[in-house]
Amino acid sequence: MQKTTGLTHLIKSTVYSLKGLKSAIKYEVAFRHELLAAFILIPLALWLAKNKIEMSLLVGSILIVLVVELLNSAVEAVVDRVGKEFHELSGRAKDLGSAAVFVAIVNAVTIWIFILFF
Repeated sequence: MQKTTGLTHLIKSTVYSLKGLKSAIKYEVAFRHELLAAFILIPLALWLAKNKIEMSLLVGSILIVLVVELLNSAVEAVVDRVGKEFHELSGRAKDLGSAAVFVAIVNAVTIWIFILFF
C-alpha cells in the first residue's frame, strides 16, 4: 500500500478521525454522556469565564475528559478483540483506562471549583 502525503493524507486522516468519533458516539455510552456534558459545560464556560485563561482552563478540562475517554475506549476495544476470557493483565488494562478517565474528571471538577468558587 502506498503512503499518502500532503493534502491527501490530511483528508484521509480527517475521515478516519471522524469515523472514530462516530464509532464512539454509536458504541460508547460513557462517551455519549461526557459529550452531552461537554455540550452543556463548554457554552457555560464561555459565559462564566472572566478572562481567556479561565476560559481555556474550563474548556480544556472538559476536552481532556473526552480525549481520555476516547483512549480508554480504544484500550477496551483492543483488549476485547484479543479475547473475552478473563486475564489479569486485560483486567488491569481496562482498570487503568478507567482510572485515567476518573483522574481526568477529578481534574475537570477541581478546575471548575477553583475558578468558580475561589
